[in-house]
Amino acid sequence: MLTIHDVAKVYDTILSIPGMNETVKIDLRISRKNVLLLHRVIERGIDAKDEQSSLLESVPEETLSELRALGKDCLQKAGLIELSEKLNYLSTKE
Repeated sequence: MLTIHDVAKVYDTILSIPGMNETVKIDLRISRKNVLLLHRVIERGIDAKDEQSSLLESVPEETLSELRALGKDCLQKAGLIELSEKLNYLSTKE
């Protein structure tokens, strides 16, 4: 059984393969509901503070910023930025 540390090494190795930084074009058609959920999953995954987040420790901050930008770009294209901000406000308000 692999430990979290071992899995992080495997991910780091895969991300280091030549060609992994090349840009690819993806034609993606998904519902607004899934765009909203995808953005939330990206944010929660990056912000996770549990032991699973150690997988992301080897990922450069620049890459994490690109992932956040991807989520925000999807929200913008779907016209959901304002809705997402309001939902975030409601979820943080106690």
